[in-house]
Amino acid sequence: MSNTVVTFPTPKRRLVVSRLKDARVAACLNQSELAVAVGITRQAISAYEQGEKSPEPETLERIASHLGQPISYFSAEDRPVFGEFSSMFFRSVGSPKKRRNMACFVISKWFVQVTTYLDSFVNFPVVRVPQVSPQASGGRYEPEEIEQAAEVCRKQWGLGLGPIANMVSLLEANGVTVCRCGVERESVEAFSFWNGNRPFVVLASEKESAARSRFDAAHELGHLVLHRWVGAEELEDPKKLKLIEREADRFASAFLLPRHSFPAEIFTTRLDAFVALKKRWKVSIAAMVYRCKQLAIFDEDQVTNLYKQLSARRWRSREPLDSLETGLPLEQPRLLKRAVEMLIAAGKKIPDQLTADLRLAHHLIVDLCNLPGEFFTSTAVHEGVPSLK
Repeated sequence: MSNTVVTFPTPKRRLVVSRLKDARVAACLNQSELAVAVGITRQAISAYEQGEKSPEPETLERIASHLGQPISYFSAEDRPVFGEFSSMFFRSVGSPKKRRNMACFVISKWFVQVTTYLDSFVNFPVVRVPQVSPQASGGRYEPEEIEQAAEVCRKQWGLGLGPIANMVSLLEANGVTVCRCGVERESVEAFSFWNGNRPFVVLASEKESAARSRFDAAHELGHLVLHRWVGAEELEDPKKLKLIEREADRFASAFLLPRHSFPAEIFTTRLDAFVALKKRWKVSIAAMVYRCKQLAIFDEDQVTNLYKQLSARRWRSREPLDSLETGLPLEQPRLLKRAVEMLIAAGKKIPDQLTADLRLAHHLIVDLCNLPGEFFTSTAVHEGVPSLK
């Protein structure tokens, strides 16, 4: 009987081209910039993303290293999400940028994928975000409608009329998934969206003022409550976008500083009095002054004088209590972190299994879930120890 040698083909790892493009877009790089960084041509990157060619292993390693993703990321299909993405609302500095918006969309996909994955193991809070639409045919809200929408939300969430202790925790308790991620590199302070029937808010990870970050969170809640029906075409119209942003600002002011309680605490136009109010309401002095203007607590001359005082003291950019070391603390998301901790504590997963399942870089999982930086760092030492017979 002759010996037969059976050979098995070496499995070839398949590059998922959409994942390569997403990683590049999330890094805010165009094809030419990535090509220069890894020492190949732009045409090669284009061919990889079109699925016309596959990179050599060494080339893929360089690409993965530069984009900060594990090799396994590029051979995995996208994980499931809850449903379709709504329009995204960006609270940003400067003019909108296509590259910025595309990067934020990819971050959003990863954020939703991680949340959907964890949702298969744990029960998240029920979504309790009220939905409203404008009464006028023109599609814009009257100030009174926005005030009422904020009051409905407060009542539904059982808040009463006092200051909100923790804005981020409040959102999470009512079904909004929140993360802090490095979107500030593209001058994005926050953005929000719906995926299926679940709302999401992304906040900048290095906001210098906790009070302003709380306003960002309330502003995004305004979009979730007021603007779920808004289409992308409206956001592309600068005039309509400006009105939409003003409506979300009005909602944030009304939600954080209720008209039926906040005015009772205003007793002087002296700027120093607002420092104590900031400590209590956890809202910036500039936002409180503007709220006084909205509610006609002060006349135009008094408001103008307060703004002049803000400028004279250089409080326009940095106010008292803005220091994160000595002032108000930056509120941190905890929902996804607790979900991960539950999985680990119950023995359902170990950290390395999260990476294997999600196929995302450690730093992304850490950021999206607000985990400690050393979460994926193993410090255990395994040694063979002899014992006496």
